[in-house]
Amino acid sequence: MSATPLPAEAQAASSAPQGVRATIPETDLRLDTLMRLAERYFGVTAACVIPGESNGGWSGAGLDAPLREALRGLQDASGAWASEPLVVADTNTVPAWRTCLSTARALPFRFAAAWPLRDAAGERIGSLCLIDHAPRDLSDTERTSLDDFARLASALVGQHASNAAQRQEAQTEAEAEIETEAMRARERLLTLAIGGSGTGVWDRDVVTGEIRYSTGWKAMLGYTEDEVTNRIEDSYQRLHPDDADYVKAAMQAHFDGRTEIYEVEHRIRCKDGRYKWICSRGKVMSRDSEGRALRMIGTTTDITSTREMAERLRETVNLITNLTNEVPGLVFKCRRTPGGHVSFPYASAGIAEIYELTPEAVAEDASCVDALIHPDDLEIWLASFAESAARLAPWHLEYRVQLPVQGLRWRQGDAKPQRLAGGVTVWHGFITDVTERKRIEAELHEFATTDGLTGLSNRRHFMARLEAQLAQLRCTGGPSAAVLMCDLDHFKSINDRWGHAVGDRALRHFADILRTHLRTGDVAGRIGGEEFAIVLGAANLESARAVGQRIQRCIAEQPLMGGNEPVSLAVSIGITEMTAVDSSAEMTLSRSDFALYRAKRNGRNRIECA
Repeated sequence: MSATPLPAEAQAASSAPQGVRATIPETDLRLDTLMRLAERYFGVTAACVIPGESNGGWSGAGLDAPLREALRGLQDASGAWASEPLVVADTNTVPAWRTCLSTARALPFRFAAAWPLRDAAGERIGSLCLIDHAPRDLSDTERTSLDDFARLASALVGQHASNAAQRQEAQTEAEAEIETEAMRARERLLTLAIGGSGTGVWDRDVVTGEIRYSTGWKAMLGYTEDEVTNRIEDSYQRLHPDDADYVKAAMQAHFDGRTEIYEVEHRIRCKDGRYKWICSRGKVMSRDSEGRALRMIGTTTDITSTREMAERLRETVNLITNLTNEVPGLVFKCRRTPGGHVSFPYASAGIAEIYELTPEAVAEDASCVDALIHPDDLEIWLASFAESAARLAPWHLEYRVQLPVQGLRWRQGDAKPQRLAGGVTVWHGFITDVTERKRIEAELHEFATTDGLTGLSNRRHFMARLEAQLAQLRCTGGPSAAVLMCDLDHFKSINDRWGHAVGDRALRHFADILRTHLRTGDVAGRIGGEEFAIVLGAANLESARAVGQRIQRCIAEQPLMGGNEPVSLAVSIGITEMTAVDSSAEMTLSRSDFALYRAKRNGRNRIECA
C-alpha cells in the first residue's frame, strides 16, 4: 500500500503532559476520550482526529503546533487526502513523510497510520490518525480495531456537527431577537424625538390619494385625532391660495424625479382659520417598474416664528436703507432656462443704482451682471440660483459687487421661484443695498472687541482669544503657547508730571510697539489701565522671553516725547507657558500676573517667568 499524505487543517491543543496533544475548548469531550483510549490501546505517541475540508470547524484530540504545521506543509505539497486506510510502517522509506515528520520534533516520528472517517451518506469527513516515534506495523487484529475506533469517531463527529448546527441555529434566533428588540427601542426613541421636536409626520399613498397624518401633525394645526380626513384633496384645501400652485408644482417635480427630495415652505390654514408657515420635507420611498411614484413619507415643521423673524429682519433692512438715503433697490423678474441661460425680462429703474446698468442691458442676457459680482462670491452667486431652481426653494443671498463708479458694495437678494412649462424657472424678487448695514455690523463688532484708546483687543475679546488658544491646544495637542503680562512702570508719575493726555499717548505708543512684535495669529490686548497682555502661539518660555526683551529695547530706543523732553518709559513683564492641562485661560493669565508682580517687586523693568 503506497503512502498518501494526511489532511492538514487540524486545529490542535495539548492536554497530555508531554505537550503532544492540545484541547480546544469547543472539542467534544467524548471524542477526546476516545482518542486517549486509542492512544493507550495501540501504544502510540499520539492519536488524533483531523477534520476534512468541509468540516474545518471541529476536531478531536489534535496535534501540537509544530507537527500541525508540518502536516499542513505535507498536504500542500501533495494536494491529496487519504480515501482508504493508510499505514506507513517506516517514514524513512517515504521521502515526503520523512521530510515532513522529521522537522516537527527533535525525536522524529517514524510511524503513521490514517483511517478515513465517513458520515452516514458515505462522504469522507476526516481522518483518524496514529503517530509514533518508532517504526512498526499493524496486525490484522489491530487494523480491525482501528476500523472500530474510526466508526465510533465518525459517529461522534457527526453528532458534534449536528450539535454545532443546532447551537448555530439557536444563536441566530437569539441574535435576531436581540436585533428586533433593538429596532423596537430605536423606534420608541424616534417616536419620542419626533413628538418632542414639534414636527409632524405624514405618509401618502400616491396611487389611492390617501394621506395619513401623525397625532403631532394634527395637533400642530389645532385638530384632534378624528378631525382630519385622509384625502389629499382635503389637504390641498388647507393650503394658502397664493402657495397652492407652488406646493403642487414642487410635489410633482419630485414625483417626476427632477428633485432628489421634496421640500417647500408655505402657509397652511389651522382649525381656527389662521395661517401658519410650515416647512414640508418628504421623499418618494417606492416606485413602480416605470418609475411612477407609489408611496411618499415626509415631515412637517412649524416655522412661523422663523418666518416672522425673517420679516422683522427685512423691515430692519428697509429702515436702514431709508435712514441712510439709499435707493429703494431693484425689483426684478429673473428667467433661467434648463440650459442655464439667465435673463431679466423685467428690471426696475433701481438697477442703475444696484448694478450701474440699464434694464435693456439685462433683458436678454444677464451675463453682464455676473461680471460685476465680486470674484470671491461669484461661485456662491451662481450656485444659489441653481439650488433654488432645483428645489424650488426661496432664493436669499448676501453678496458683494465691484462696480465701476461705486466700487465695492454689499447687496442682499430675496426672491420666490416658480416652474414654467419647458422647465423654465422664474423668480420675482427684490435686491437692495445693505452696504451700510454691513458697515454698521463691522463697526459694532469692532466696538465690542477693541479697546478704544489703543486699538488693541479689549479685555473681554482678549480673554475669548485666550480661551480659543487653550481649546486649540487641547484639541490638537500641538506646541504650547506663551502669555505675557506687561505693565508700564511708574505710569502714575507720568500722568502726574505730564498730564493725562501724555499718559494716553504713552499707552498708544506702547500699543504700537506691541503690534510690531506680533506674528500672524498672535494677539495683544489692553487688560486695564496700564496693563497689557500678549498671547504668542507655538511659543515656549525661552522664545517669549526673547520677545519681551525686544519690547523692552524698543521702549528704550524709541522714547516718547513730551514737548521737548523725552518721557521716560519702562515695562515690567511676567511670562508663563500655556499648555493643554491648564484648567482655564484665567488660570494661565493669573500665573503670568503673578510673574509680573514678582518682576515689579524685584525692581521693575524686568522679566520674570512662572
